[in-house]
Amino acid sequence: MWERGLTQSWVQRPLSLLAVAYPEQSMDELAQLSIGQRDGHLLTLREQTLGSQVVSKVTCGHCGEQVEINFEISDIRLLSDDSSQLVLEKDGYRVEFRLPNSWDLMATVGLSDVETVATQLLQRCLVSVQHEGEPYRVEQLPAEITQMVLARMEQADPQANVQLAIACPACGHEWQPVFDIVSFFWRELDAWAQRLLREIHSLASAYGWQEADILAMSAQRRQLYLEMIHG
Repeated sequence: MWERGLTQSWVQRPLSLLAVAYPEQSMDELAQLSIGQRDGHLLTLREQTLGSQVVSKVTCGHCGEQVEINFEISDIRLLSDDSSQLVLEKDGYRVEFRLPNSWDLMATVGLSDVETVATQLLQRCLVSVQHEGEPYRVEQLPAEITQMVLARMEQADPQANVQLAIACPACGHEWQPVFDIVSFFWRELDAWAQRLLREIHSLASAYGWQEADILAMSAQRRQLYLEMIHG
């Protein structure tokens, strides 16, 4: 999966990971999960493969200090609304909408303007718009109603926007960066895969073993051989 993921977009990678973890579900079913539901499954997969503890570093934007963050997956696990369709009624407007999913994100790949991406996502997720009981053009929705719909989406799918509360011990600066499980988990898998390849290279060079034989060994056994190679 790591090899395939090297050539995939940031939207396709998480779906490929979930396809391996949940083979009983089709790619279409996985792509129709809301972004928060998708990320919740990725958190579970990360916990099952690399453990429940997350350790990383972020740079303070105020003084440049490297700040270590350390938390459990359970600390950021949130529940998303299972409703397939949501409704907002305000000032005579009735807006039926759904939560964004991976198909919606795929439709925005290649777009660089944030405002254009947000507008396209919103339009894809609006199921029906009415004003005083009559059909209403999506493009004419008042900004206030649009913002309320976006806020309702975020409220219904909180796992899609996880923010960490961080304080710099050096200067006291506080900020709330978004924790993106997709990019974080992929960086971890990429580092693990490259480390494994280096181990295979060392063992194959020293003993002439085939890659498949080395991969069949337990991690502990590979480590013992590596220690003997390097003294």
